[in-house]
Amino acid sequence: MKQAFYKISSFLMAIVVLFSTLSFTVDMHYCGDTLVDTSIFHKTKGCGMEMQNPSTEDCSVKVKDCCSDEQLVVQGQDDLKLSFDKLTFDQQLFVASFVYTYINLFEGLEENVTSYRDYVPPLVIRHIYKLDESYLI
Repeated sequence: MKQAFYKISSFLMAIVVLFSTLSFTVDMHYCGDTLVDTSIFHKTKGCGMEMQNPSTEDCSVKVKDCCSDEQLVVQGQDDLKLSFDKLTFDQQLFVASFVYTYINLFEGLEENVTSYRDYVPPLVIRHIYKLDESYLI
């Protein structure tokens, strides 16, 4: 039960860290007061009713465009980045030695070492467990 609680809590903490550092932008295109298109990963497509710029410079028509674009930007945290340059030499030495010893813990032995390889077991003369048995009748 305790191990399951640790697994669930560590998973939830990882999700919290992931979503607190996540940044994204939501683009929305309105035509009048009506939401026409939303997009998260790319720019929104227009509805086709956007005002075109006049082709001549002499003609300037000031007409209000009925379409509008809005952006909702959600910024994540950038405080979690720790560069390895800011560590002191003693801290770098500790990290390097810790990683080296931790990796070496899981290396297997070349061969199985048995200390009883040269030991010869005694010969069985009597079955001692048969002599010590007692039966209830």
